[in-house]
Amino acid sequence: MRIINLDENSKVNILENLLKRSPNSYGTYEAAVADILSNVKANGDAAVFEYTKKFDGFDLNESNIVVTKEEIEEAYAVIDKDLLEIIRKAIVNIRDYHIKQKQYSWFDSTENGTILGQKVTPIEKVGVYVPGGKAVYPSSVLMNILPAKVAGVKTIQMTTPPSKDGKVNPGTLVAAVEAGVDVIYKVGGAQAIAALAYGTKSIPKVDKIVGPGNIFVALAKKAVYGFVNIDSIAGPSEILVIADETANARYIAADLLSQAEHDEMASAILVTTSSELANKVSAEVEAFTKELSKKEIIEKSLENYGYILVVKDMQEAIDVANEIASEHLEIVTKDPFNVMTKIKNAGAIFLGEYSSEPLGDYFAGPNHVLPTNGTAKFFSPLSVDDFIKKSSIIYYSKEALEPIHKDIESFANAEGLTAHANSIKVRFE
Repeated sequence: MRIINLDENSKVNILENLLKRSPNSYGTYEAAVADILSNVKANGDAAVFEYTKKFDGFDLNESNIVVTKEEIEEAYAVIDKDLLEIIRKAIVNIRDYHIKQKQYSWFDSTENGTILGQKVTPIEKVGVYVPGGKAVYPSSVLMNILPAKVAGVKTIQMTTPPSKDGKVNPGTLVAAVEAGVDVIYKVGGAQAIAALAYGTKSIPKVDKIVGPGNIFVALAKKAVYGFVNIDSIAGPSEILVIADETANARYIAADLLSQAEHDEMASAILVTTSSELANKVSAEVEAFTKELSKKEIIEKSLENYGYILVVKDMQEAIDVANEIASEHLEIVTKDPFNVMTKIKNAGAIFLGEYSSEPLGDYFAGPNHVLPTNGTAKFFSPLSVDDFIKKSSIIYYSKEALEPIHKDIESFANAEGLTAHANSIKVRFE
């Protein structure tokens, strides 16, 4: 990995380079996505079936679009029983963590006859998109469905692309069923997002769409925002590690590579106060890469977006981490908890040498659907909050309104909204 002594110039160049990975930078695909969306909006199922034949090679129709009970039973028959047990253990951890996020309605009353409050209501229908192809991630199925279930969403519809023979990956099916999905449709790509957003004869419209996907899926979600809500526009995966001279170079190298193997666009960055550690990590990365199955992807990822940044002190390391606002942030220092208190921008924070990023991906419980590409400065991980909505509650008695009604009328008149003022005034004529 390239080692850079960080200065203001190199920091600007690195930040600009990382931002090139944003889905918002891929405007060349937007016209194709727009065509798919408008076709599905106008022609419904016919367009969905046409695109599934074109892109997935499967003759989709009304009779085979929904995954059947028999197909689910077949998935349970072929899935590795040890994996099923692990999925069930992970579900317990993920559910328990998200239960702690639940919000409840509240009301606050006063003696003069006012009641103010907030009513919390689950979203009615949610669509979960799950990628297909070579990248099959049952863990992402759990992370998207379970917080919706905990929130109390009434209907969870999942879409995922079929193989040429119309099959869906057994791990994906089993994870979805174990998490509590209501129905699974064999549809992928931008056409699936369009169907969920606009509704077709076979696929009912939802209120919100969540879940990762390729650039076409990301741009489709961006385009339908407003017809429905979405979780976020996810970019490529990323990890940043803050480490000092006490860190284990072998552990850090392994953790950096855990994200680099995702995608040629993935980012892996070490920020350290130790030049010696920087050199050791670089050597370990090189040695590990030769042994790993996704060697070519890793090499490309590190060539494009892999950095070891040497900084003068821990405060500079913290400043850089806050500026990059990484999806995953590991803190491997003498006192990681102290460093953590100074971190403002990160999707998920992992503390100490035994809290490596894959722990969060699979098992610990916090959600692994995280903000990318610097959006941790203003976005949060997927949570129960994403599957609820809030309504304000306002009640005033006549006795409570009377002493303030002239203030409200004056405020309205000051804005030139005389009908607003009149709405209050008529109650005291």
